[in-house]
Amino acid sequence: MLTRQLQRFLIVGFTTVAIDFVVYQLLLLLDTPTAPAKGIGFIAGTIFAYFANKLWTFSRAKGGKTVFTMFVGLYLTTLIINVGVNSGVIAVLGEDGIFFSLAFLIATGTSATLNFVGMRMIVFKSEQRADS
Repeated sequence: MLTRQLQRFLIVGFTTVAIDFVVYQLLLLLDTPTAPAKGIGFIAGTIFAYFANKLWTFSRAKGGKTVFTMFVGLYLTTLIINVGVNSGVIAVLGEDGIFFSLAFLIATGTSATLNFVGMRMIVFKSEQRADS
């Protein structure tokens, strides 16, 4: 089950990252400051990720308020980490074009790892909850 969940998470994750990256790049082209552009891109991907992971990766047709609240809490936490890592890498490496992409990948890898662990262990754990 872990292998199947991880495979599905990676497929959803790649799609989520693509959504995040496209929105981020478009906003940068529109001269949006880096941190808000990264945050908005992350949020766009998160909306997709909630439904895809809930319904497909972790097979939880029911969500309930508690599950949704935990998902939002997890993603808000990893959003802060994602934006911080992205900004930190740019601060260290500089603002050349390639460094924006490298910062994006490092930030995304960090938050994706935390998201999988959080969803598997907390948000969409196997045992049913009373309010789900």
